This record gives sequence, C-alpha cells and structure tokens, in this order.
Amino acid sequence: MGTKLLSIERMPRKFVDDPDAKTLMTTLRIGAAAGSRRLYVNIDRVKPGAKSVKYHAHSRQEEFFLVLKGCGILRLDGKKLVVKAGDFFAKPAGQGSAHQFINTGRGVLEILDCGLEDADDIASYPDEGVVLIRSLRRAFRLSGALKNWSSDPNT
Repeated sequence: MGTKLLSIERMPRKFVDDPDAKTLMTTLRIGAAAGSRRLYVNIDRVKPGAKSVKYHAHSRQEEFFLVLKGCGILRLDGKKLVVKAGDFFAKPAGQGSAHQFINTGRGVLEILDCGLEDADDIASYPDEGVVLIRSLRRAFRLSGALKNWSSDPNT
C-alpha cells in the first residue's frame, strides 16, 4: 500500500473519536489515518471549560505535545502552567510525568499529541489513586496498599 496525502478537513469518520462533537473533546487520529503503526499522532480539540483527559502518567510511553490553537492550563507534575499556541513539551519514556490540559479560554484548545505506544505501559491516575495495566485492560485502586510489606530478602 502506497503513501497517500490526507487532509484533517476531510478525515474519515472511523479515525475521529466523537466525530459529531457531542462530548467535551474530539480527537483526530491522523497518524492512524495515514497508516502509522508504532507512532501515534493525534489532534485533540478540547472545548472551553473542559479537560483533555484525566490527570495521568505513563510508565513507558513517550509523548510530545504542541499547543496549536487556544490557551489553557497544563497540569504537569503537580504544577499548573499557563499554555498558549506555540508552547510544547516532551515526556520521555520512563519519566512518569503526570499531565492534563484544561481549556480556560473562550475558543477550542487544539493540541498536537504524539508519541510511541508501549504494550507494557502502566498508566497511573494520581487524583483517583488508580493504576491501569494496559496490557490486561484492568484498573486497580491503590487504596488497598499493604502496610509494613517488604520485598526482603529480594530488595
């Protein structure tokens, strides 16, 4: 199959999460539409007052974000940073930086979101005390943590 030129203005519906824009965020999966297999490339369109995703971190997934339009707040590692069009950052693999965008502007906050998928990635959700083991498609609450447990003698 050869490479083909596509347009985000004419995205096939099967590559658009929420194509009718009924929810607070629409995602254009442009990498998948172009045939990318290991690299994901998305454009997230977050409505005013909405959050892009739940505040979360990845154990192994490398990511890069570029604000294309609008303005808002980036929650990153417990800090709140003001972002606007042109701002970008990367989250290297193995650096479990928790992150989330919040649209505080009047227009749509549009973000280029790309990275490398990793089947062994574990996502953690600090606000909820939950971890998601992606390969198992199972989430676990951390509130049941064991007290006084040790891995000795295998530390």
